[in-house]
Amino acid sequence: MILPMKKVGLVIQDRNQDEALVQLRELGLLHIELGKAASDKLSKAVERKAVVESALALIQSIKVQKAKPDSGQKMDRRAIDKISAKDLEPYSLDMVNAPVRPDLVQLMLEMGRERKALEEQEIFLTRERGRVAPWGEFSPDALKELTSLGQPVHLYGMSHENFKALPDEVNYAKIGEDKSTVRLAVFDREISDAPLFMLPEKSISEIDAELEKINARLSALNEQIKSFATRRSILEKELADINSVINFESVRAKLEKVDGVPDELGFSYITGFVPAEDMPRLKTVAAKNCWALASEDPAEEDENIPTKLKNNKAAQLIYPLTDFLELTPGYREVDISGWFTLFFALFFGMIFGDAAYGALLLAITFFGVIKTAKNGVPLGLKFLGLMGFSTFTWGVLTCSWFGVDIELLPQILRDISLAQFSTAKTQQALVDQNLQLFCFSIALLQLSIGRVTSFLRKLRRKNLQFLAELGSLGMLFGMYNVVLFLVVSNELRSFPLLPEAIYALAGGFFLTFVFASYEGSIFRSILESFKNIIAVILSITNVFSDIMSYIRLWAVGLAGASIAATVNIMAGPLLGNFLIFLGIILLVFGHGLNLVLNVLSVLVHGVRLNTLEFSGTLGLSWSGTPYRPFAQKARK
Repeated sequence: MILPMKKVGLVIQDRNQDEALVQLRELGLLHIELGKAASDKLSKAVERKAVVESALALIQSIKVQKAKPDSGQKMDRRAIDKISAKDLEPYSLDMVNAPVRPDLVQLMLEMGRERKALEEQEIFLTRERGRVAPWGEFSPDALKELTSLGQPVHLYGMSHENFKALPDEVNYAKIGEDKSTVRLAVFDREISDAPLFMLPEKSISEIDAELEKINARLSALNEQIKSFATRRSILEKELADINSVINFESVRAKLEKVDGVPDELGFSYITGFVPAEDMPRLKTVAAKNCWALASEDPAEEDENIPTKLKNNKAAQLIYPLTDFLELTPGYREVDISGWFTLFFALFFGMIFGDAAYGALLLAITFFGVIKTAKNGVPLGLKFLGLMGFSTFTWGVLTCSWFGVDIELLPQILRDISLAQFSTAKTQQALVDQNLQLFCFSIALLQLSIGRVTSFLRKLRRKNLQFLAELGSLGMLFGMYNVVLFLVVSNELRSFPLLPEAIYALAGGFFLTFVFASYEGSIFRSILESFKNIIAVILSITNVFSDIMSYIRLWAVGLAGASIAATVNIMAGPLLGNFLIFLGIILLVFGHGLNLVLNVLSVLVHGVRLNTLEFSGTLGLSWSGTPYRPFAQKARK
């Protein structure tokens, strides 16, 4: 359910500005469209955030290990301990104007910059050594000195053909050669048509010595940077404090001065949105702090109204997925969280389609729940548990266990499977037909729910467009029959094209044609349909494609089962001899890869059916802005 919002305006005294913003942040109700904001404090806080994030990036992948005595890092540890007391200070507004001090962040960044410079130098010297190595050990300075004394020596690398074509008068010494190149030292003259070898700055031995020093310094730097991993929590706390300052200053920058008031009595105002059910709390705080408060229902033309959802615990299970994909319905759209949860769980189970995979997901959920039970089980774990249960149930019904051949499974697993969907009890061709029929029936059910919901919403608004929704529902039922006739019918079972289906299609098309664009005049609606006659005709094929789209559930599930079976066939011969470990590795890798592919399939296909086909029947565009109130986030 999408909660109704109120648009509010608050007027506060400038002298109480900081106190008022702190009160608003503690209240945590006002959603403010921040947009672009600028201030001196905000700029400095953003700059500080950038350097802290850079410091965190240096140690992000380092695992913290318990310090060992006599680790040889006493000097580094003392350097860190000297600044640790300052690092424990939370970042505050007062620090924004303070000069940058040589703290933990600066020390880390200096080491990071030095490491980067050394790594770049190492790359250059390694490439330079590779270029010079074929020429062997020699002194570039000695050759330069000979040139200065009037005895130039030129180094050339040329092909064997060009070497053979050299004039006899060329005075040279062959340094070496390989399959493609001959290396020469030419005296007294230059060869115009041959590429001259550029002398290095250092000899190979000097390059090797410098690389050794660089590697030693890099090793020491890496150890020092690793020691900073124990300070990760300090940096994360500071980053959280900086984000709080940035949020605070961004809101402050949105305050607008009230014109025509003396500076000593200055007022500023700010606008935002608050859930209607929370307005009494805001009014209480406003009255207590002597703020002027005005509220109204959002205007129809206002497109920036945030969306706050309120659902039961079952519907909330889909939130981890919608939050990850940043899917939010618009304020004036419909919330389908409950239907999304139900159908996505079904789609997930059908695409994964294996009881063993479902059991694995349930096991991960079980151990995760045990680990997090004291602090409250995360919603993501509950979501994973639902998906695991759906997968396990569908796998049991279809008798799918790690893609193992039906004949090799225990009889009890075959007995508990569902005859209509299990090849343990029914021939493969009939099972495939039943699954196709099931997919199209899911399409009919889900798309009908969407059409009925749209019908009821327009009926409540007393808009005759509800008749167009009724027509779309008729086309949906008629096209379902057409799909069964064209796709599912075969020699095992036939689905005749019923006359009622033709009537439903024709009647539905008529209602859609007449009322789809209704805005107070049937004549104008019909005229608009004639203007868009191609789109109106294509609406019939759109219904057909929407229903056909659900066949992907069977096809993708079948592909995953085929991959699992193929992995078993490949690994089977290796399990009965000395190559058993190789067979186990192949099984783990193959089924692991299949799990990853199934996850991608669910994100592509399972999400698509809900956010495109189903949402399309509701006019749901997922273009909403999530409700994010100005609030103080708890520090970890």
